[in-house]
Amino acid sequence: MKLYLIAGEPSGDRLGGALMAGLRELSPAVQVVGIGGPRMAEQGLSSRVPIDELTVMGLAEILPKYRSLMRHIDNTAQDVLHEAPAALVTIDLPEFGLRVASRVRAANPGIRTIHYVAPSVWAWRPGRAAKMARHIDHVLALLPFEPPWMTAAGMGCDFVGHPVVAEPVATPADAAAFRAAHGIDGGPMVVVLPGSRVGEVRRLLPVFGPALQALAARHPGLRVVVPLAAPVADTVTAAARDWPGRPVLLDPRHQPPEVTETAKRAAFAGADAALAASGTVSLELAAQGCPTVVAYDFAPLTWFLMKRMVRVDTVTLVNLVSETRTVPEYLGPDCRPGPVADALCRLLTDPAAHAAQKAAMATTMQRLGQGDDHPGLRAARAVLRVASGGQVPR
Repeated sequence: MKLYLIAGEPSGDRLGGALMAGLRELSPAVQVVGIGGPRMAEQGLSSRVPIDELTVMGLAEILPKYRSLMRHIDNTAQDVLHEAPAALVTIDLPEFGLRVASRVRAANPGIRTIHYVAPSVWAWRPGRAAKMARHIDHVLALLPFEPPWMTAAGMGCDFVGHPVVAEPVATPADAAAFRAAHGIDGGPMVVVLPGSRVGEVRRLLPVFGPALQALAARHPGLRVVVPLAAPVADTVTAAARDWPGRPVLLDPRHQPPEVTETAKRAAFAGADAALAASGTVSLELAAQGCPTVVAYDFAPLTWFLMKRMVRVDTVTLVNLVSETRTVPEYLGPDCRPGPVADALCRLLTDPAAHAAQKAAMATTMQRLGQGDDHPGLRAARAVLRVASGGQVPR
């Protein structure tokens, strides 16, 4: 059996690498071709296109490369048709992968099409599922409440688990060692994560800095740890010079990525609370059991449109998956230093609030697949079943 995989950004490459490892375990004879990055290359993929040529975000970034991207879409669709795989698996990056799938479906309906990562139609634009169903047979979902949305639109769907449950969990000894290594005694320790994109960081730093100042006024022994994202490391480093708590900066540019990731997990596990931009980092914090306050500001037009389109009352996945609202979030006009500082203070001083979040985080991890088979293995099992039209041995 031959499969054609397409991953167009680092997050998709990680999913694709785990999927390929699962395929190798279940069916070593399967041949995989397509597009991916270093994680998929480690599993034997020779990418037809460099992954960074497809990783473009935002209208301003897409427009200068529009012709190049359209050419890549057309060429990739032709390559899929030439290879004639049993199935095409597009991983995340729907702007690219779904356009390829639509061209493949139109030219050869016999090639099964699978999309890995369900669109968040439960949050906004539910019509996207019906549009996907025109050229996608099956969806692999990361969240347990997504399959009904996909099947209602006419596609098959498997919940395969979220990759966060497969990440290592820091031990209490790891957490204690991190605190000791950075001279952090028994006082409160807060991890601060203002985002990884320039625009969001510039909007959040004027909120996060004053919020930390207000928190430090109430907790003079406060220590701050800041895991830096490489694209915004200089900007955040400059801002953190004025923050209280003698910030410890974890800079991925100065050490191997695996060292930074290990330190970040230990910091999450050792922290008393976190202040984080909205995003999947909330799940990384939940995996380490770190109670969190989420804050996020938007460009005015984005906030105007979002308020009219979003169908849920919270954007934090811990709240959604656990079916609680234990993680406080301050979005748009509510993203202000005073309320954010108050919420952090409650986590540091109110044992009930702290315990409620820890319980919701544990529930979230369990519902996302913790303790079950690795998500990559579950995804591989579903792909083989769909591609072959039969059952795959467990």
